Amino acid sequence: MLAVLPALLLLLSSRPACGVFQKLYCSFSDSCDCDFKPSIRDLEWDLYKNVFGQHLAQDLVSEEVSSFLLNKSPDRPLVLSFHGSSGTGKTLVSTLLGNHLYGSAMSSPFVHQFVPTLHFPSAELVAQYREELKSWVKGNLTACARSVFIFDEMEKMPAGLIDVLEPFLGPSHVVFRTNYRKAIYVFISTAGKEAIHRLVLENRLAGRDRDEIKPSDLQEVVQQSVYSNKTSGLYLSSIIQQNLITRFVPFLPLTRTHVERCVRAQLCQRGSCNRDDVVEAVGGDMTYDPAEGLYFSTTGCKTVAAKISFFL
Repeated sequence: MLAVLPALLLLLSSRPACGVFQKLYCSFSDSCDCDFKPSIRDLEWDLYKNVFGQHLAQDLVSEEVSSFLLNKSPDRPLVLSFHGSSGTGKTLVSTLLGNHLYGSAMSSPFVHQFVPTLHFPSAELVAQYREELKSWVKGNLTACARSVFIFDEMEKMPAGLIDVLEPFLGPSHVVFRTNYRKAIYVFISTAGKEAIHRLVLENRLAGRDRDEIKPSDLQEVVQQSVYSNKTSGLYLSSIIQQNLITRFVPFLPLTRTHVERCVRAQLCQRGSCNRDDVVEAVGGDMTYDPAEGLYFSTTGCKTVAAKISFFL
């Protein structure tokens, strides 16, 4: 029966009854297409509502994901590389992305997350990790062309490991009739944070509004910073040399105003939206730099939850 269902769905694709057969097929099938339910509008709303001080990341992620998903036959996978200081929202944005691509959100078996300290802890085993990662990615792409791969803490990735992905990221890789071009890759790293911080500080000292910073102001400087950073998992990477990263997405350092918005949002989740005293206390207890102006939180919103618990 399963063998004829896909053909039946194709035959009835232009008829109202198609929805019935789609549900019937998905009740028997493990196809990732059945759980693939992207909602760009909900993603954009969540980015606006939950990610503070990151107009560049909000716009770039929404635009790139929307454009990619609207293209029924992309010529290459979507590869996003998130860069910025700790606590600025990089992991949160990757989570929101996963949440709005699959019906089962981040628990979907088609969303894969890698953390170097957990999955690749020993630098001496890079050759083994390369083979394992290549096999894992290839196997999951064969099972589901719409797979999502998230690589967190890229600054802790063993040197030379990530380049094993190069064949999967180009414009022509098709294996076993599976189109690898529909996959999404996200790299998350603090590499490049100094260059981002420097530009934002210069912008502020020049009296320009933060929202005036454009993607083009940071793309090249972040790319070069990441490529030449010896602590970056993309150090001297062929992935960068071959221009296989669709977008470098900069996450800007957060001001006290942004931190206090984080505090307010988390208080509301606890049912305490009106605790202005806690918002003020947490905002004032954070560490800011540079020393001359105390402009940017050194930890972003990373320690907000713990500080809220202390002041409540």
